[in-house]
Amino acid sequence: MRESLKIIRQAFGKIKDEGRSRRKLRASSSAARKMKTEMEALIYHFKIFTEGFSPAPGEVFVTVESPRGELGCFIASDGSPKPLRVHFRGPSYINLQALPKLIEGQLISDVIACIGTIDIVLGEVDR
Repeated sequence: MRESLKIIRQAFGKIKDEGRSRRKLRASSSAARKMKTEMEALIYHFKIFTEGFSPAPGEVFVTVESPRGELGCFIASDGSPKPLRVHFRGPSYINLQALPKLIEGQLISDVIACIGTIDIVLGEVDR
């Protein structure tokens, strides 16, 4: 923990403060205000909500760190509002791969403790 704090302090020291904060950069607040006062903005919001938006054609894989591990999201698009393919890679499924090595040579009753150790959600693995 102490080493992590040292790294965080070093990172904060290298950040250039330009006077902008994340709170000030929210783009949705002005759009939400316009939607409540301008008819064109309300129609535009309704069209995006019902029809969807058209992303650029191509594929993208994005990961984010979650409490159980890395959560991945893959999206393939042909430019239409409906994606060609969407796939979520849950961290529990990947973590389950360690279970055979963990229980090798152990008692059957130790399997439950090993599952608890790697903190998997079997409902996520089952999907």
